[in-house]
Parts: sequence; structure tokens; C-alpha cells
Amino acid sequence: MCMYINLYKTYIFKTVNIQGGVRMAKLTFRRHKLAALICTAALLLPASVQAKRLTILYVPLDNRPVCSTYVQQTMEAANCKIILPPEKYIASNEKNGNPDGIWEWLEHKAPKADAAVISTDSLIYGGLVASRTHNISREELQKRVKHLYELKTTLPIKLYAFSTIMRTPRAIKGRVEPPYYSSIGPSIFAYSQLLDKQDQGKLSPAERLTMQALERNMKKAELGDWLERREKNLLINQELTRMARNGKFHYFAIGKDDNATLSATHMEGRKISLSTFDMSRDSFQILDGVDQLGLLLIARAYNEASGSKPSIYPMYSAGAGASTLPQYSDARLQDSVPQQIIAAGAVQAQSADNADLILALNTPQDGIVKDSTADDNQPFASVANKNFVGLIGKQLQAGRSVSLADISYSNGADNGFMQLLANSGELEHLTAYNGWNTADNAVGYAIAQGLIARDMSSEALSRLLRQRLIDDWFYQSNARRSISNELEKHNREDLKYDLATEEKLILQQVTADCQRMVNDCPLTKGTKFSLSFPWKRLFEVDVKIKK
Repeated sequence: MCMYINLYKTYIFKTVNIQGGVRMAKLTFRRHKLAALICTAALLLPASVQAKRLTILYVPLDNRPVCSTYVQQTMEAANCKIILPPEKYIASNEKNGNPDGIWEWLEHKAPKADAAVISTDSLIYGGLVASRTHNISREELQKRVKHLYELKTTLPIKLYAFSTIMRTPRAIKGRVEPPYYSSIGPSIFAYSQLLDKQDQGKLSPAERLTMQALERNMKKAELGDWLERREKNLLINQELTRMARNGKFHYFAIGKDDNATLSATHMEGRKISLSTFDMSRDSFQILDGVDQLGLLLIARAYNEASGSKPSIYPMYSAGAGASTLPQYSDARLQDSVPQQIIAAGAVQAQSADNADLILALNTPQDGIVKDSTADDNQPFASVANKNFVGLIGKQLQAGRSVSLADISYSNGADNGFMQLLANSGELEHLTAYNGWNTADNAVGYAIAQGLIARDMSSEALSRLLRQRLIDDWFYQSNARRSISNELEKHNREDLKYDLATEEKLILQQVTADCQRMVNDCPLTKGTKFSLSFPWKRLFEVDVKIKK
């Protein structure tokens, strides 16, 4: 979309009046006649005034939709060209990625691009899961880092890169950790908490004895494997931060994967923070969450290319609000949200009045975050829900752009809140909606999609909004819970993590459940969609909007 149109849309965003109150630009600019008038005016401008289409090379963590296709769809909805490596080089649930193939692809494509956003995990280990399970020698890792060190010279474009600190889950099933983690994961997590306390000099005598007992009760080879891989990955991250300090990246971020206030992930994040305390946040940050980083950094590249520095005002629901400590995180929202705003190339506004985007954050009133499959996630609104829906409605009616991060629950939507918001008629006026996976993941997406929405058509906005509603609300909080409960009743809980021969039958059931909700919601009614399980597990689906 040409620069002239963007500027004109910004003007319309702030000035058009509807029914006595200023309405959002998307309610005005979407009118076809006005859009045609503006496009005609833009075509009359000299070619030098019109902005060319931005082309960004993107190396994702793996092929999960939130890391790949959803990112591409978001940016292409704003007329930004996103080019991914061939599918055969990208990590999937069945294979690691091909770093050598991606290197060659990058070097070949770079001359035709404006910037590159790259996952260093893909270039060094072969993907996110590979970073947790690899047996790559230190020598080979150093060789790959050296190659990365030379990339800035090889590629004459801006490089935005992101890495991860290896996660420390409490327990895990499936094939996303070393095989032994399914049996000794809880012990490893407990041991890592004590490692963290020991590193801080806070370990009590009783805890020291517990730590020794844990060491004795775990197989030496298995604990040693886990510790050795963590040490390798930490050394790589430290080398990457030195590269960032030496200007090898235009911007570099390290994401803390599944995490806790006491864990090996938290400990390693602290070590890196101490060695980088003097680095500017304009060039380096450590962030909570990982899967949102691809889209977040592309949003940064997009904003910088357009010369914009948008402002975002975080608006929390009543109760714990900004002091909420989400699951899988070591930082409260009051600390992590501002960090993600900076990462997107934006600034935090001091009030809603002068903000380009309102980031509405639906948080649990008591600050206790549960999984969306929890029994209390029912379609009944609380008083706090009603108050927050009213507050969102006021912001929309005042003409402000509102992106909603629904993070009262992890891995899905707050049913009571969303049902009320849909009934209020305001759901369709949101700029973006996100309620997937961890709070940090959802917040990052809500920021990025909310900022990029200014350059999208009404059709593109609607498609992305409906996609997220079907994924985060209809599937994650309802269809997934229903099928999970059924599998547990029949002692087939293993199918949650490997659908095996039951995939087709389970897909039919969850699709039928989602279809019922699609038909019941005014915004999604009539939507043609399909679902698939890209990683052959219940945890995520790929939602394709056909109409």
C-alpha cells in the first residue's frame, strides 16, 4: 500500500465522526467509494512519493502455524512480502530443519530483500525442538556461529535475529524433549529450581540435602546430558550477544521459553542480563516468550521501514491487572508488556488519549492464571468481565484502535468474557484478538497484529480476526477441552500428544464443535474454514479461512 494512502488513513482514523462519536478508521475507510477515491489520488502522485512493497526474508523457528503461516498471512494482509525458506528446510514435528540449506537460501535471496528476520535456533540447531534435543559438538556449534558472524558482511540488508534460552518445563509428554524427560521431568525441574537458588547464594542446608538426593535418584547420564546441552546453549547465546554488541545484527532478541521465577531458564536469563546490562534496548533485549518473536520482530522491521514509532497504551481489566504473574513466565505483566512494546519498534503511551493503539489485556481478577481447559472457564460473565467489556466499548466508541490480549487463561480464551463481548456487538470492531498459548505469546501477537492493522483492508482484518477466534476461542477453550475430557474418560490420554490412527475421527469431532460455535457467533457466522493438526497433536491446529 502506498505511503500516501497510509498517511491519509491515519488522518481519517482520527477525524471521522459517526453517530455523535468518533469511530474507528476501519469503520470508515472500508467504504469502497472512499477507498477508491484515495487510491486514485495516490496514483496521481509522482512515483518517487509512492512507497515500494517491503520484502522481508523470514526464517521461522519451525513450521507451526503461529511461527510460519500465520506470520506470513498477517504481514501479507498489509501488502508486505514475506519469503520463507523452502518447506523441506524448515523444522517440523517429524524432522529437524536443515541449517545448511537455509544458509544457502538466505545468501541467494538476500539481494532481492529489504530485511531479514531470522531464528538463530534454526540456523544453529535446526529448530526449536532441536535446540532442546541436539547432540551437536561444541566445535560444530562454534563453526555455525562463525558462519552467522559473517552473515552481516554477506547480506547487505538489515538483520533482525532472535534466539531462545532453553526452557525448563515442569513436565512434558510427546517428542519435544529428550526421551527421558517424560519420566524424570518433574525431578529435573525441582533440581533446576535449587540450581537457581544456589547460583543466587540463597540455598538453605535442607535444600542442599534435597539437591543431593535429586542428583542421586536421577541417572547420571540423563541429568548430565540435560546439563551439558544447557551449558552449550548458554555459551552460544553469550556469543550471540557479543555479536549484537559488535553490530552484527540490526536488532537481536533472546526469548525465554517455558519458564518460572525459579528455574534454569530464569538463572541463565539473569546471567545474560548481567553481561549485557549496558546494551541499548534499541539493539538488544531479553523477552519472555518465544513463539511470538518472529511476528514481533517483523513488525519492528515494518515500522522502521516506514519511519514510524507508534504508541501503545496498555489497558488492564480490574483486579491484579499489571501485577499478574502468568503461567510459564518469570516476569509480571507490568515488566514484560513494556518490553514487548519496545521490541515491536513502538513506545508506551502514558494515556489512551494520545495512543495509536490500545492494548486491552483481559487478566484474571485474582491474578491466578489457569489453563483454558479448567472447569471454571464457563460461558458466564463476572462483574469484572462486564466492567472491562464496557471499558473496551468506550474506547472503541471514542474512535480508538483496540487490540485485545485475552490472557485470563493460558492456551485459550476466557469463555465468559468473550461471550459477553460478542453479545455486546463490540467484538467485530476490534483491531485484533489473541488468546493463544502463553500470555507472552498472545500479548506479542496482539501488539504486532494491532500495529500492522493500520495498513490492512477491512476484509483482511476480518479474516485474521475470525481465524484467531476460531483457533483461540472455539477450538482451544472448547473443542480441545471437550475431546480431551473424552479421551481421559476412555484412558486414551496418550492421544493428546500423538493422534496416530485416530487423527481423522478426532478432527471430524473438533471441526463439528467449532462449526457450531462459528454458526452461533454473529461475527463468524457463514465463515467457511478447515482445521488440521500440523504436529499430529491436540495442542495446536491450523485454521484456514476459505471465505
